Amino acid sequence: MNREEMAAFAEASAGAPRLIGLDLGTKTIGIALSDVGRQIASPLETIRRVKFTPDVARIVTLCATHAVGGLVIGMPLNMDGSEGPRAQSSRSFARNLKPLLPLPVLFFDERLSTAAVTRTLLEADASRARRGELVDKLAAAYILQSCLDVMGGLLGGREDADDARDRHWSQERE
Repeated sequence: MNREEMAAFAEASAGAPRLIGLDLGTKTIGIALSDVGRQIASPLETIRRVKFTPDVARIVTLCATHAVGGLVIGMPLNMDGSEGPRAQSSRSFARNLKPLLPLPVLFFDERLSTAAVTRTLLEADASRARRGELVDKLAAAYILQSCLDVMGGLLGGREDADDARDRHWSQERE
């Protein structure tokens, strides 16, 4: 992700105030929603994956209900930054989604998002069942919030997107 990609996404999604974040898993899709000022991401819901058509129908409904201008999809990169089968699956999902939901899409690095959320839930002493209920939509909120933070810094002219992402990553590893 670079400054041009982020700026192009921000411009293309400017027609509506909110963004939706998606954490695409094999069994579930975690969904988060930004506020209208695109400052805060909140967990919205978790979809239990059935088949592509009903899964997408729910996403389309949520986008219409909440006046969404763009989608931020978590990109499950390998730790070395390369793309593996899960990343290709995310790209395929977005490609198949495009004709049904013609909104701009931004892929955002999701490495360690589930681990960070799980660690937070463990620290909060959440039961295994409760963690299972929350982890996907919280991971989506984590991904979307990270994107919003980088967008805010980048579009505010404070730093390069790569620098913002690196700063975000170094804070996660601490």
